[in-house]
Amino acid sequence: MQSWSEIAVPSVPGQGPALRLYDTADRQVRPVTPGRTAKMYVCGITPYDATHLGHAATYLTFDLVNRIWRDAGHDVHYVQNVTDIDDPLFERAERDGEDWVVLGMRETALFREDMEALRVLPPRDYIGAVESVNEVVELVEKFLASGAAYIVDDPEYPDIYFRADATSQFGYESGYDRATMDHLFAERGGDPERPGKEDPLDALVWRAERAGEPSWPSPFGPGRPGWHVECAAIALNRIGSGFDIQGGGSDLIFPHHEYSAAHAESAAGTTRFARHYVHAGMIGLDGEKMSKSRGNLVFVSKLRGEGVDPAAIRLGLLAGHYRTDRAWTNELLATAQERLSLWRKAAGLGSGPSAEDTIARLRQHLADDLDTPKGLDAIDGWVRRALDHGGPDAYAPSAIATAVDALLGIDLR
Repeated sequence: MQSWSEIAVPSVPGQGPALRLYDTADRQVRPVTPGRTAKMYVCGITPYDATHLGHAATYLTFDLVNRIWRDAGHDVHYVQNVTDIDDPLFERAERDGEDWVVLGMRETALFREDMEALRVLPPRDYIGAVESVNEVVELVEKFLASGAAYIVDDPEYPDIYFRADATSQFGYESGYDRATMDHLFAERGGDPERPGKEDPLDALVWRAERAGEPSWPSPFGPGRPGWHVECAAIALNRIGSGFDIQGGGSDLIFPHHEYSAAHAESAAGTTRFARHYVHAGMIGLDGEKMSKSRGNLVFVSKLRGEGVDPAAIRLGLLAGHYRTDRAWTNELLATAQERLSLWRKAAGLGSGPSAEDTIARLRQHLADDLDTPKGLDAIDGWVRRALDHGGPDAYAPSAIATAVDALLGIDLR
């Protein structure tokens, strides 16, 4: 699948401290220690609707990681999927009377446009579930051969399920107890009451063909992949097991990331799919999480259509810490627009106060678990000094603009 266009990242003199991030599995902030090539897998969209601000906040989080790694001199192998086989996509297509393939392609194209407008660096591998069906089939074959999965006793719909206890470490990523897992599994796409399952928490890895649904051939009969196994297959075949970061929104901690990790660990014979599990908080509107079911989504494309500068959207989302559930409001956007205007005004000055300490503090705050509120405050301080008192350094405004572009992804031209 085609990714979006590459975005130029300027070089900033010097180097900041090593990145530290909160690890969901370890429940603490700890160093991220990639090799020369830093490897990251971030779960992508299910393309049945446009990109909303919750999506944008997640992808901005991992865009910051990408930029910090590049600033530190790493090559970055970034992989993202597109879940273009899934029930919500089929349901939306049926509701609107259109082909699910056409719907998925259109919304994926709009997502790419939104990401490019927000200056999110594109993944090296951008892979649709449709493209990875054969990889999933191979993985399911391994599960069946090892006993990690089984076929339900149902002549009509012989679905295949992965055993929740197939790995001894299952549950380490989320840290949830059984009651919480049961609740979230049912709430987030699981099927605990499916007859024939050995454990209500066993996860679907191959859905046998149903009338009116797309299907693909396999040694165990026609069907289509389950949700979690798709990401396991794509990641294993692009960056292997033991890569640096698996990322996504906090609503993916369980069941999606728990199971994709378990699937991969079972197949690879390892005990840790990713070295870091990183999750972004939810974006709300009027006190509630943004979601399709609540009908309270704020779309990036709609804001762009209204003439809102994507840089202001980016600044508004970066104003809160990435792990915090937070609200999007008109006031937040107005503040971001004012901040952007002041930053651009200061960046256009002929000279200003020295930028060296400000850039060092920006790097330090971002390296400290992506503390963007403090990072923005650091730039605000330099901007106030520059606008109020000027300064002798003719290079400083350009240096600030370069750092803000490279590290925060905001073009001040």
